[in-house]
Amino acid sequence: MDSVIFLVLRRMRAPLIMLIAIYAVSVLGLALIPGVDAQGKPAPPMSFFHAFYFISYTATTIGFGELPNPFSEAQRMWTIFCIYLTVIGWSYSIVTILGLVQDKGFQSAFAQIRFSRTVRRIGEPFYLVCGCGETGTLVCSALDRIGTRFVIVERSEQRVQELDLLAWHSDAPALAGDARLPQVLCAAGLQHPKCRGVLAVTNDEEANLAVAIAVRLLHPGIPVLARARSDSVSANMASFGTDHIINPFKHFAAQLALAVHAPDTFRLEQLLTGITGEPVPEPHRPPRGDWIVCGYGRFGHAIASALHGQGQPVTLITTELTEDTPHRCVRGASTEAQQQLDAGIIDAVGIVAGTDNDINNLSIAVTARELNPKIFVVMRQNHAANTALFDAFVGDFALVPSRLIAQECLAIITTPLLSQFLDLIRKQENAWAANLLEQIESLCGTQVPERWGCALNISDARAAYLHLMAGRPLPLATLLRDAADRSQTLPVVVWMLRRGKQMTLLPARDTLLQAGDALLMAGAPHAREKLKLGVQNANALDYLLSGREAPGGWIWQRWAERK
Repeated sequence: MDSVIFLVLRRMRAPLIMLIAIYAVSVLGLALIPGVDAQGKPAPPMSFFHAFYFISYTATTIGFGELPNPFSEAQRMWTIFCIYLTVIGWSYSIVTILGLVQDKGFQSAFAQIRFSRTVRRIGEPFYLVCGCGETGTLVCSALDRIGTRFVIVERSEQRVQELDLLAWHSDAPALAGDARLPQVLCAAGLQHPKCRGVLAVTNDEEANLAVAIAVRLLHPGIPVLARARSDSVSANMASFGTDHIINPFKHFAAQLALAVHAPDTFRLEQLLTGITGEPVPEPHRPPRGDWIVCGYGRFGHAIASALHGQGQPVTLITTELTEDTPHRCVRGASTEAQQQLDAGIIDAVGIVAGTDNDINNLSIAVTARELNPKIFVVMRQNHAANTALFDAFVGDFALVPSRLIAQECLAIITTPLLSQFLDLIRKQENAWAANLLEQIESLCGTQVPERWGCALNISDARAAYLHLMAGRPLPLATLLRDAADRSQTLPVVVWMLRRGKQMTLLPARDTLLQAGDALLMAGAPHAREKLKLGVQNANALDYLLSGREAPGGWIWQRWAERK
C-alpha cells in the first residue's frame, strides 16, 4: 500500500501544486477586488470564505451564480480569468490521473496489493503453484476439479491475463512475479497458516531450486514438490530436504524399463497416477530386443541407461559421439534414413525419438515406420500444443513432460500414501499386478478411479476413532458396507493399510482396525462419500455394525427413549 501512495503522490505532485497555486491566486484576487451592493453602490471585497466558496463551485463547473451579491465589472473580469485558469489546471490534473491509471508500475503495484489482500482472506487449505505454463495449468485445472483452492505465481504477465479465460470454478488469485524472490512467495501466502504445500513447476529449474530453498527456510513444515531436469540441481534440492523431486526424463525412463520388464505393473502404475475420470490408459508392451535411441541429451541418456539396465542392447544415433558411453554409436542426423539403416533399424524392435524438437521427433518416427513397419515407436513430445500432430501419427508410447509431472504432483497431493504404495508394487511380481488390475477395472470400468486416503483419527474419522478408543472391535469389512443399505458392499478396493511403520498390501476384509491406522483406497466417487459418512457419523457407524437405525436429532432421540 505504501508503494501505491508514494507513486500517486510523486506523479500528482506537480498537478496538485498547480491547482493549489491557481486556487490561492483566484481566491486572493476576489478577496482584494471591491464589489457592489444590491443598490449598485461600491462595497467591500468578499471575505476569504465567500471567495473560496465561489471559486470551488466555479472551478468544478457547477455554477451557482454570483454570490452573495451581483459582481462588479472588475470582479467579473477576474472571474473570467479564474475560469480559464482553473480549466487548464483541472485538465492537466485529469490527464495526469489518466496517465497514472494506465501506468504499468501503478497497475502492478495495485494488483499486488489486491492479490495480497485476497490471499490473506483465504480461510481454507490451499496450495501455492509456482509457474502456470503447460504443467501448472494441468495441475491447477485438476485441483479446481476436485475443489481444492490454489494460488498462482507466474512470471509472464500475459500468461496471468490469459488465466481469466480458463473455465475454472473458483477464482484463483494469480500474481505476475518472479517466484525466486522471497517477498513474492510471502505475498503469495507461503507463510499463511492455511498453506498446505508448494509446487515449483516452472520451466526454469534454477527458479524451482530457489523456491524449494525458500520454502525450507521460511516455512519448513509444509511439503514442496519441485521439478528438475539435471542431476546437479536434483542433488542440490535433495540436500535442502525437498520432499518430492520430479525429473520427468528419469521418471519416464524408469517407466519404459518397467514396461519392458513387467508390463502389467507398469499399467497398474499408470492407472494409479492417472487423472480421475479420464479414460484408462491403453496398455503398452514394449518388446525385448535391440533398441535405437535418437538423441543423447538428458532424456536420451536416461532412456539408454534404463534400457541397458534391463539387458536390452542400445544403439545411439547422435550428432556428437561420446567416448564414455557403453553403447554402440552412429554419428549423424537421426532424421535421415541412412543413419537409421546404419543403426540397424531393420532388425531393431524399438526406436526412441528423444530430441528436444517435436518436428524432428515426428520425422524420426515416420522414417522408422517406413523402414520397419513393425517397430515399436517411443516419442518425446516437448509441447502440448503439438498433441494433434502426435495423435495423427499414432505412436506406441509418448512422453509429454508437462502431463507426466502434473500426474505425479496430483497423485502426491491428493493421496499422500500413494507414493509409498507405488514403491511397494514395483517390488511385486507381474502376475500380482495383473490380478489387482482386474479388480480395479471390474469396479471402475474404463475410467481412472478416484483415489483417497482415510486416517482413523479424531479429525478424519471421528466416529470410528472413538469406537476404537473405547476398546471395541472394528473389522475392515464393516467400513466397506453401504451406509444406506448395509447388506450391500461399496465398490471400493483397499490397496494398503499403514499401521505405524508397517505397510500391508491388499489387507484382508476381516482385518481388525486400530486407532491411528491409515487406509489407501480406490473406487467410485459416490463410494467415497458413503464411506466418509460411515467413519465420521456415530449413528451411521452404529448402523453398519449392528443394523440398528438410531434417530439423529436430539428431539427424535428423546422421543425414541420415551417410546
